[in-house]
Amino acid sequence: MPNLNAPQQRAVNTIEGPVLVIAGAGAGKTRVVTRRIVAILDAGVPQSAILALTFTNKAAKEMEIRVKELTGKKLQNLTVCTFHALGVKILREEIESLGYRKNFSIYDETDRDQSVKNSIRECKIAIEGVDVYAVGQLFSKIKTGLADWGNDANFAYKDVYKEYNRRLKLFNAVDFDDLLTLPLKIFAEFPEILEKYRRRYRYIMVDEFQDTSFIQYRLLRLLARRTDANQSANICVVGDDDQSIYSWRGANYENIARFERDFPGAIEIKLEQNYRSTTTILEAANGVISNNTNRKEKRLWSGNGSGKPIELFYPENESNEADFIVEQIKRIRFQEHAKFDDFGALVRTNSMMRTLEEAFLAGNIPYTVSGGTSFFQRKEIKDVLSYLRVIGNLDDDVNLLRIINTPRRGLGDAIVEKLGKIAGTRRCSIWDAMETLRNAPAALFAAEMGRVDIQEFMALIEKYRAEMLGKRNLSQKVRQLVDEIDYWSYLVTEFSKNEKLARWKFANIDMLVESIHRWETDPDNFDPTLYPYLNRVSLISQNDGNDGDKGKVNLMTIHAAKGLEFPVVFIAGAEDGLIPHARSLEEGGAVEEERRLFYVAITRARNKLFITSCQQRRRQQSTTRCLPSPFLAEIPQRLIEIHAPIQKTPTEEEAEASQFFAKMKEKFETTQY
Repeated sequence: MPNLNAPQQRAVNTIEGPVLVIAGAGAGKTRVVTRRIVAILDAGVPQSAILALTFTNKAAKEMEIRVKELTGKKLQNLTVCTFHALGVKILREEIESLGYRKNFSIYDETDRDQSVKNSIRECKIAIEGVDVYAVGQLFSKIKTGLADWGNDANFAYKDVYKEYNRRLKLFNAVDFDDLLTLPLKIFAEFPEILEKYRRRYRYIMVDEFQDTSFIQYRLLRLLARRTDANQSANICVVGDDDQSIYSWRGANYENIARFERDFPGAIEIKLEQNYRSTTTILEAANGVISNNTNRKEKRLWSGNGSGKPIELFYPENESNEADFIVEQIKRIRFQEHAKFDDFGALVRTNSMMRTLEEAFLAGNIPYTVSGGTSFFQRKEIKDVLSYLRVIGNLDDDVNLLRIINTPRRGLGDAIVEKLGKIAGTRRCSIWDAMETLRNAPAALFAAEMGRVDIQEFMALIEKYRAEMLGKRNLSQKVRQLVDEIDYWSYLVTEFSKNEKLARWKFANIDMLVESIHRWETDPDNFDPTLYPYLNRVSLISQNDGNDGDKGKVNLMTIHAAKGLEFPVVFIAGAEDGLIPHARSLEEGGAVEEERRLFYVAITRARNKLFITSCQQRRRQQSTTRCLPSPFLAEIPQRLIEIHAPIQKTPTEEEAEASQFFAKMKEKFETTQY
């Protein structure tokens, strides 16, 4: 294939047997992954036999688009998805083997926390003072094997954990961790099902392999292994241990070593030519990361020329730091005609963003902050989606309780409490408890219990259940539902003193309906019905990015910047205690991950890198002196240029104004009247 260097070509052509591709930052791994899929297809392998896994829906979509462009085919039988989406696919086909029904709901983090809260109450534990989110995180770690019950504080919630899982199954729901653990449970208990998937997926590829957790690796290993000694495991994993920065959410770079043990004879291919950055930036990155001991030896190189030196600035404090970044953005924009979205400003923690945001606002610099509230996490959107989830699964208590009185319909706390008691006594769902009350003899039904309101609510859900399940024109029916419940009047009442906010929230619902319409009219969407849509929404990653942020400076944490690149990058706060973070020093071995994090930050830059290290920084109501990050000393000093304090020069606006009036004068002088 053209446009591939020799190691890339080898990785593309080696389609049989286990393959480990160590792909350095900017080494063109996405090109290799997509072209390798094409090579497998060209070898006559059917689409349905190929499984390609990655970590975000955006990455999966881009991979699929690239393969389509290269082949010119629709590829409707090719599986390119995230690990969690694969879990959904397996569970939709096999979950009945564990006693669930196929129309299960997927609880997001908010739903999970509500279910945890209900489980705590069910176990007669006082909810006051309990950090429900922390308990939910504990349950996630227990479920995925990252924690155990050995800690006394943890053990206190063991019964709550059992109740939480009981309720999940009772309400025919799963949480995100179940999307990985339940397929493993099915494969362990039903070997014939595992064998079916092994026969189905004969060629497996994994992108960003260094970000896999141990539980994801277990799932991968089970699918790839062959029981027949004459069959090879056709699995290719692509990753870079130097970019493993997500241990806090379960990622384990040691999976690379596990892969080599579990798939003996695996061919190792290193991609070291970087197509992104200048030699100066790569030499700085190499100088830093070479100090890590637990890594695959590699050295990035580039044919892009030496480029500009790295500029290091020691501002007096965080305000001067922010001013410096603003001034440099304005200067480069004016002198080099750069666009705002050519700039990336990276910080170690979210708390460091406030000062930069204030400086951007004061400097009239448009910017976007990554990791903000996801569109699908906004209250008005979650309200509408909760209606759809209940329509899809009547036993989904968490979402039913969210909408039972939203908009208000007379089903307040007293009714909810009554329904909860019935559900608890009968060990049934809230919907079944409502059914009990709806069918109760009128003489036994107290007037104040709102029987009519229950009947009307259930009739509404049943009406749209009949109209939506398995049927098309979903967006049109969602619009009808929003109008029928009169959600607009609800917003006006809720925000009676701010109609502008109410209109903005209702506009978000319009955007939701429009997005459903685009999804269901996509010619590549072969099943535009309710359940596939709810699956899609549940799997949307908050880190997948937003195309609406073009034309703005990118302000984000280093973690959020992984996988991105910018012509100009600022690394703010390169100080001891921040990079590496003080917490990592307390955890011992985490220092190497902090160094990997700094390496990732450096390699986001294509042409120019600025690093700032404050002399003092305000922390918790007091100002403390700062020392430069020890990682700065690991950058070869010949690559660094110490930046002098900011000189007061004409601002971008002043310079542009002078230029504008000069052009206007020239125009008037040449215009004939």
